[in-house]
Amino acid sequence: MADNQRIHPDIEAPPRPSAPLVPRNIAKSENGDPNNRPLPPPLPQRTLPVMHSKPPRRRRSCCCRFLCCTFTTLLILIIAIAITAGILFLAFRPKIPKYSVDKLRITEFNFSSGTNILSVTSNVRITARNPNKKIGIYYEGGSHISAWYSGAQLCEGSMIKFYQGHKNTTVLDLPLRGQIQDASGLVSKIQQQIQDTNNIPLDIKVKQPVRVKFGKLKLFKVNFRVRCKLVVNSLSANNDIKISSSSCKFRFRL
Repeated sequence: MADNQRIHPDIEAPPRPSAPLVPRNIAKSENGDPNNRPLPPPLPQRTLPVMHSKPPRRRRSCCCRFLCCTFTTLLILIIAIAITAGILFLAFRPKIPKYSVDKLRITEFNFSSGTNILSVTSNVRITARNPNKKIGIYYEGGSHISAWYSGAQLCEGSMIKFYQGHKNTTVLDLPLRGQIQDASGLVSKIQQQIQDTNNIPLDIKVKQPVRVKFGKLKLFKVNFRVRCKLVVNSLSANNDIKISSSSCKFRFRL
């Protein structure tokens, strides 16, 4: 009976599969199973552009609008004046007036040593030429003419009022008078220069308000300025004074 009993060895149950240490959807480390394939890289994500809202437009101030209007008006005015001046220039072909000093006569050159005052009276002859064919010149009041030596004014006077027509030449004899205070040094300088060189440089300065007439159009007032440089041989009274050289420069101002 004992022989008939069989002893069956204990058969162990097969082990239950254990859960993987690394989930399937996660790549293993380099020491993991080499048969596991790495997962593909994640798809790139699209970056949407950021839309910035526009700042609200500011309203222009009244001051800005006023400046813009003023600038525009001035620009239009300047352009209109330039166009008008160009038309007048092409239509009338203006030329500069010419002036010359033709004669100088001293009627008084008296120095008083007691009062130290020099009194000068003279007459200067000026020739004014208008070379324009279609332009006339109105010589207005308020003019001033003066004679100078070495920065000192010797005598002064004024031009007469007259109208100078087209292609006209006008000769003017103008009286000049003046008194110089503390003139002893000036008189000594004049006498010394006459002895050394027998030449005395003088400046004749003219400031003349005029109105220019283009055809029938009479323009606004401008100032003619003329400066003539003379060299004479004497300043003694009642003697013939010789002008050895004379040159005049002309310019005008508004």
